[in-house]
Amino acid sequence: MTTDRADLARLEGWAKVTGTARYAGDHHPDDLAHAWPVPATIARGDLAAVRTEAALAVPGVLAVLTHHDAPALALPDDGDPTLAVLQSPRIAHRGQIVALVVAETPEDARAGAAAVECVYRPEPFDVVLTDDHQGLYTPAQANGGHPAVRERGDFDTAHGQAAVRIDRTYRIGPLHNHPMEPHTATAQWDGERLTVHDSSQGTNQVRTTLATLFGLAVADVLVISEHVGGGFGSKGTTRPHAVLATMAARRVDRPVRLALPRDQLPALTGYRAPTVHRVRLGADDDGRITALAHEVTTRSSTVREFVEQAAVPARVMYHSPNSRTVHRVVRQDVPTPSWMRAPGEAPGMFALECAMDELAETCGLDPVELRIRNEPAVEPDSDRPFSSRHLVECLREGARRFDWSRRHAAGPRREGRRLLGSGVAAATYPVLIAPSTAEVLARPDGTFLVRVNATDIGTGARTVLAAVAAETLAVPPDRVDVEIGRSDLPPAPLAGGSAGTASWGWAVHDACTGLRRALTDRGGTPLPSEGLRHRADTTDAVAAGSTFARHAFGAQFAEVEVDADTGEVRLRRLLGVFAAGRILNTRTARSQFTGAMIMGASMALLEHSTLDPGFGDHAERDLASYHVAVNADVPVVEAFWLDEHDEHLNPMGAKGIGELGIVGTAAAVVNAVRHACGVRVRELPIRPEALLPRLPRLPHLPG
Repeated sequence: MTTDRADLARLEGWAKVTGTARYAGDHHPDDLAHAWPVPATIARGDLAAVRTEAALAVPGVLAVLTHHDAPALALPDDGDPTLAVLQSPRIAHRGQIVALVVAETPEDARAGAAAVECVYRPEPFDVVLTDDHQGLYTPAQANGGHPAVRERGDFDTAHGQAAVRIDRTYRIGPLHNHPMEPHTATAQWDGERLTVHDSSQGTNQVRTTLATLFGLAVADVLVISEHVGGGFGSKGTTRPHAVLATMAARRVDRPVRLALPRDQLPALTGYRAPTVHRVRLGADDDGRITALAHEVTTRSSTVREFVEQAAVPARVMYHSPNSRTVHRVVRQDVPTPSWMRAPGEAPGMFALECAMDELAETCGLDPVELRIRNEPAVEPDSDRPFSSRHLVECLREGARRFDWSRRHAAGPRREGRRLLGSGVAAATYPVLIAPSTAEVLARPDGTFLVRVNATDIGTGARTVLAAVAAETLAVPPDRVDVEIGRSDLPPAPLAGGSAGTASWGWAVHDACTGLRRALTDRGGTPLPSEGLRHRADTTDAVAAGSTFARHAFGAQFAEVEVDADTGEVRLRRLLGVFAAGRILNTRTARSQFTGAMIMGASMALLEHSTLDPGFGDHAERDLASYHVAVNADVPVVEAFWLDEHDEHLNPMGAKGIGELGIVGTAAAVVNAVRHACGVRVRELPIRPEALLPRLPRLPHLPG
């Protein structure tokens, strides 16, 4: 493929701005009913009784499902136990669904849910995560199949003998995905055939799960996710709302829609678990690392083990001949954590990149130079060569664009009561590719239709796939249509792990290559009325794997101001430079990078959640109390990338970009705060009360 990049507007942009794009809750089949869940109000125990008489007497209420009469689900031994809804009186966490009310309108369903009376047998519960919890254990592996523990060399000896030693602990509380579109499903039965419009990152997986749970043939289930209003990982697996909507539709023999109330999302759709990071670095006087340890403590639920792989990035980033990376977890009476954008990398790189900043300060080195000095020749954990690694170039180009030497070397600046500083951090994210199929149709009118069960969760998947197809077919993009988001399309992996474009695009490229060859072989013969099709499957090619370590890299720079009187931190500027293979569409790529950096800034400055130890529930459950960044919080965000050519990836030479932008941003902001006011923050988010007692008391300057 050529190195020319497309600059295409989103194919679905007009539909979205005019309101004609239909999401899972925008489908209105005849005789539609509505459901509302009833959450448990204890954190552990049993449901002694569910009294539904008053709810059934509410006008418009059609049915109340409980564990006594809900359809039995065929959950396999290796299935997701969080989907065993209404199957048992046992309560594993506060917010678990104990009943479902179905009614004529959403208002009737909500009123009915409020009238359901539950009697509990509560038990003592455990929800407080501590560094020395007696239930901590080392799991067999962390999320993604990564070994929980990796050791190289002799860390203890090397760290003990190092000229410079860092030993720091960093903390991040629970973080919540909160997509703009809540988790919603509209389910409809036609005999033994089921159709579900679901807000999901992957319809194939939802179809298979629903077929298994309800004892259906997979071919009799159709799941549609035409448009999805964000997910960030929380829609990456089948969630309870789709199961409950399907149950309810079966019960009342009508189509049923269930849109989870926003304040129930933290308990039912996954979240980023809290993590405690102990990072130890040993280095010589020149800042070259001789020992590195990253030990993570986190929690999961009693329902299912999920271990945030937060120590894994430390196995990739820097030259470290002696290293130890460890994950420990305790299972508590809490909702089950799950994927959230850049799982592992986002919290892990926050801790590692803050520790690198502290090492640079201790050694008296520029933070950019320290990172360059510790650039590895091969991937430290595996000794495999990198398919491409241009972190040093990202750091240098970012420093140039940010005017780093003037801003940082001059030290903190002051404007009246505002203290100004700058910070830097590096970023990495693995190149993940999954098998995919795709089909392309050449029509007699000279246009083409690409069919692949990709999902567009706001990333611009349609547009990028059209760009891949147009370039491969050597036709203008406006001659390519794209059909995605239905489980009856050629199977493809879900939208997650920044793997979508690399996986779907490979299959689309191969299908278009085969079609172009077939068209050439026809020698200009007119196409039949039904057109000419070609299908591709990348299963064998992906299974062949690679002998290279494949990762994307980047560097983020932040400028902040700290109010010396109030401790308030404001972001002035974010800048990122990335090496992520070939950028296939500049417009959507810039949107992805800047959006991810904004999410990282939000993680650093705003997003805060606590688990109330008295009630066992997250206190901040909606967007009124769980704050996320808005336009006023991010005045200037700039994203740039290198022309990186990597022939060891896929035919397009593309790496994932959706999650790379978030990874280093929080650390860059924290490091900028340290530079501005001299206060080192080791717990997110940065709150005024953490800064204020330690801020310098300076006389006010004019202005």
